[in-house]
Amino acid sequence: MIEVRNGMQATDLADAAWRKSSRSGARGNCVELARLATGDVAVRNSRHPGGPALIYGRSQLAAFLTGLADIDGGETDQAAS
Repeated sequence: MIEVRNGMQATDLADAAWRKSSRSGARGNCVELARLATGDVAVRNSRHPGGPALIYGRSQLAAFLTGLADIDGGETDQAAS
């Protein structure tokens, strides 16, 4: 099993099934999420799929998304729930 660490290359997460929101626009400036075997969630930039991935625990990501929802009036999808 590969050691998962924050900032690792997204291409090193070979088993990750990356997903992006159906609300994403056509410009390609989106984030993509992948659930990892560890239970964590990886986040990457869709424009740079081989770039670094940020790794979050599910509770960390849920808190982040809740914060975003507070900022934009509750319109943020809860992808980590």
